[in-house]
Amino acid sequence: MDFNHTELRTIKDYIRWGASHFAAANLSFSHGMASAIDEAAYLVLHTLHLPVDTPDLYFDSRLTTAERAALAEIIQQRIETRKPAAYLTREGWFLGLPFYVDERVLVPRSPIAETIEKQFAPWIEPFEVNRVLDLCTGSGCIGIACAYAFPHAQIDLSDISSDALAVAAINIERHHLQGQAQAIQSDLFENLHGQYDIIVSNPPYVDADDMAALTPEFLHEPTELALASGHDGLEHAHRILRDAAEHLSDHGILIVEVGNSQYALQAAYPDVEFHWLTFERGGDGVFLLTAAQVRELAATL
Repeated sequence: MDFNHTELRTIKDYIRWGASHFAAANLSFSHGMASAIDEAAYLVLHTLHLPVDTPDLYFDSRLTTAERAALAEIIQQRIETRKPAAYLTREGWFLGLPFYVDERVLVPRSPIAETIEKQFAPWIEPFEVNRVLDLCTGSGCIGIACAYAFPHAQIDLSDISSDALAVAAINIERHHLQGQAQAIQSDLFENLHGQYDIIVSNPPYVDADDMAALTPEFLHEPTELALASGHDGLEHAHRILRDAAEHLSDHGILIVEVGNSQYALQAAYPDVEFHWLTFERGGDGVFLLTAAQVRELAATL
């Protein structure tokens, strides 16, 4: 692929040039970006140390020789390594908040962000939320977003991976939440104690067929630990449904993302009335159960 960029001069030139090369290379944009244009714009702005919401009136600005070389390099890296942009910049975004990320954790992405933004309405009263658990936290993005939504609540971020918890700890410090949020190493509920008003989880849920079809971008993530969940994608969901009851307060709610494994989950629990959440900005495969529902189900398992 020809990466000659000698004729390019402006921010706009490099966004267009990068997007064209990304499309030609058939890259995958499943890690927070909607298109080649979006990803090229993000990489260009980040490399120039400009905010992601920089007004486009600056896009005709001429670049220095050093800036042009840096832009060509990161665009070439994205194509040749097939690493998601977040791993190249060491930054991911969730609910408008920046997070440090590297290959020890998944790139932040989940429609659950919309539910947090609405403080889980109408399912719970914000003033009743004293403890929140982000189960399988990874980078900590869901739990930290909950800390912003419920500033008076204690937030526990748990994960089986010590590597992931090291990243979550970086983000707790980055957002100055040391007094409100803590990272706990636990294999699901194994090392967790007490009850929570909200348990929210984006656990591994990719089935064997989808694992075999992952694009190269996904293979830079900790796929076996953070994505794979048995032949039907439900290995972790089964365990969460079995054990969540004793960790939910009476008015508590359980929210779990299962993605494409939604239909397998419904088939496995035909008598459970899952509340499948809808999202204005896209996404599906997230269910909600009340504490009463979770306890009723647990009694049958």
